[in-house]
Amino acid sequence: MTMQGNITQPPVLIGNAAYVSQSYADAEAAKLWPKVWQVACREEEIPEVGDYVTYDIVDDSIIVVRAAPDRIAAYFNVCRHRGRQLTEGCGNAKRLVCPFHAWSWDLDGNNVGVVRKDAWGDCLKADALRLRDVRVDTWGGWVFVCMDPDAPPLRDYLEPAASMLDPFELEKMRYRWRQWLHFPCNWKVAIEAFNEGYHVAGTHPQLTKYSPKPTWSDGRGIHGVFGSQAREGTGGATAGAAGAADMRQGLADSLNQLWEEVNGTTTETMVRVANLLVEELPEGTPPAEVQMHLMRRTVEEDARRGVAWPRIDPAHFAAAGNVWHIFPNTVIIHGPTFALCYRARPDGHDPNRCIFEVYTLERFPEGTEPRPANLHKPDMDEASWRKVLCQDFSNMGAVQRGLRSRGCDGLRPSPVEERAIINFHRVLADYLGTGAPQVIE
Repeated sequence: MTMQGNITQPPVLIGNAAYVSQSYADAEAAKLWPKVWQVACREEEIPEVGDYVTYDIVDDSIIVVRAAPDRIAAYFNVCRHRGRQLTEGCGNAKRLVCPFHAWSWDLDGNNVGVVRKDAWGDCLKADALRLRDVRVDTWGGWVFVCMDPDAPPLRDYLEPAASMLDPFELEKMRYRWRQWLHFPCNWKVAIEAFNEGYHVAGTHPQLTKYSPKPTWSDGRGIHGVFGSQAREGTGGATAGAAGAADMRQGLADSLNQLWEEVNGTTTETMVRVANLLVEELPEGTPPAEVQMHLMRRTVEEDARRGVAWPRIDPAHFAAAGNVWHIFPNTVIIHGPTFALCYRARPDGHDPNRCIFEVYTLERFPEGTEPRPANLHKPDMDEASWRKVLCQDFSNMGAVQRGLRSRGCDGLRPSPVEERAIINFHRVLADYLGTGAPQVIE
């Protein structure tokens, strides 16, 4: 773990071509996206046989479908007749039917229908007509796809992130809300904005009421992680309230703020318990006891409503940090019963635009899980998004415009608090063969 002020690697410069160059974006299309495992959807989106989700990335489109109660399949979304895409969005189908000429396939990818097939004689062989398979696997409740048959298995690809996050039982969480929009910036500008905590003082000054919250950051294999130097044991509130004169009120203030301004990284139960701290504990209760009381009471209240907390060793909880960047384009802000997640993708081949998705996960009592729609919220205002996200969003276009300026000669990320970003670009350079961070002499 890297602590603030302890520089263990030299500062680097990252070229802005990674964000603005058309040739770099084209290299990603050829050498990155076809080679990596990437999140296509959550398992809960396809619970019934025949449920499907269409996942689009640059020029490729992939159908992810529940082919059997215990099996998920993925196929390139291309008709083997004239190349039309078979699906858009999501839905349920007993067969995948091309809207152009009505050729059809079963959920196992086998062709089961060609209109007036005898015109081809014996030339249409079953193997040639089968939908082309895409590798698919699951972890943490997510469905991942990979177009490269030679890529490592998903579990190997995800390590060590998977082992660090497994105890949080993300697979037992379900969507609470989902929204998406387009950003006027490169997908890496978007994902990197949520891959470090160094920006909080500048972008979210209201979150630093009690402390500046210095962070640590590092690469873990191809992935990245960062956390508060004061480990946030209550979903972001502990470090945020560390400087409060009265920890009882400080925790209540911090958690209410997160609930109102983020609508994530905590739960309604935890907020409700925090609002009772002043009543339940005497003035002068030591901060550590206040924190333990909050956690114990929240666990009790969740248990009463049918939500069980995972058992996580405190040392593991601390080592897991606050935020994981799963290479290349997913960020998970994890907690014991919740997660706030981001995914960024290129918007076609334009290096200056991307598609950005935000969603929260939470553990719910069995049978009460919501099924929220994925809402398109194009306006970056507080009528559509909460305050903290709007503050983050305000940087996107301004960063992209600055990166395109002739006055920009590259990025100088913190060698302590933005090490995960440096690692990200080293991994990108391994895939693309260009753009590696250069040591500042």
